[in-house]
Amino acid sequence: MRVFVTGASGFIGQAVVKELIGAGHQVTGLARSKNAAQKLAKLGANVHAGSLYEPDTLGAAAAAAEGVIHLAFIHSPRDIPLGRRLRLILGGSPSGIVSRFGAAITAADRHAIDALAGPLQGSGRPLVTVFGTMGMAEAHTATEDQEPDPRSPGWMRSQAEASVKAWAERGVRATVVRLAPSVHGDGDHGLVPSFIAAARKHNSAGYVGDGENRWSAIHRLDAAVLLRLALENGRAGARYHGVAEEGIPFHQIAEVIGRRLKLPTVSLTPPEAARRFKWLAPFAAYDNPVSSQLTQERLGWHPTHPGLLADLDREAYFRT
Repeated sequence: MRVFVTGASGFIGQAVVKELIGAGHQVTGLARSKNAAQKLAKLGANVHAGSLYEPDTLGAAAAAAEGVIHLAFIHSPRDIPLGRRLRLILGGSPSGIVSRFGAAITAADRHAIDALAGPLQGSGRPLVTVFGTMGMAEAHTATEDQEPDPRSPGWMRSQAEASVKAWAERGVRATVVRLAPSVHGDGDHGLVPSFIAAARKHNSAGYVGDGENRWSAIHRLDAAVLLRLALENGRAGARYHGVAEEGIPFHQIAEVIGRRLKLPTVSLTPPEAARRFKWLAPFAAYDNPVSSQLTQERLGWHPTHPGLLADLDREAYFRT
């Protein structure tokens, strides 16, 4: 299958490209920089220059493909074109900058999904998109059949699931893979490394309250296999869970960080967590156990790589 992958040069994307090529697929990856293009070329993928802010470019690549995996997401304001970024900064009160950026980033993702799905309409060709399990309800084990919860810290991004559902009703084999908050492995630069950086800065590894709130997790190589299976065999409108471990108490994650850094592990009050973790504080406190039982049954997927605590307890995560 000819597959177009956005976010192909990223932490998860490179693993997905390797998995697809290893399974015999021909891969073209979106690259918005020379460095990204070089990474893709080394992996054996073709390069399609462009960005999420170029719908015509996205549409052309999707039209030439037999399937699409959409991994790219704007995680930093620096990735927003300068003119748009300035309008967001100057477009209201300073206290509203974070919410304006969040809304703009989410809108860009929805527009990218529309640009990728449009050429696939009525074809039955697959479009696999990713969101996070942090968009699900708190404190009970979430399943694939449940809707996102507006009270969750991941609600804003999860709203794009509605776009995927709409395209599934228009003849696109569009599916959603909800990934755990920790997608771990060599080269991880996501949430857990952010907590490691905070521990270094504050000379202690912190968790909120009793730290019994749970995080799900998945190794990036297991995630890559799941994304390939969703591309090959996913059902239109289906939601799958990229989760290998249903729920790891957050204090256990903090304890590994503290031991590795030779720092104390401390409980934080919500205000202390807000000062330390900034925008990550709601995620650090969220109880987010998630099941992937239905995903494993429906796609024949079974994670095989190390769990988060074992993976985290390695020098690779703590090199400065």
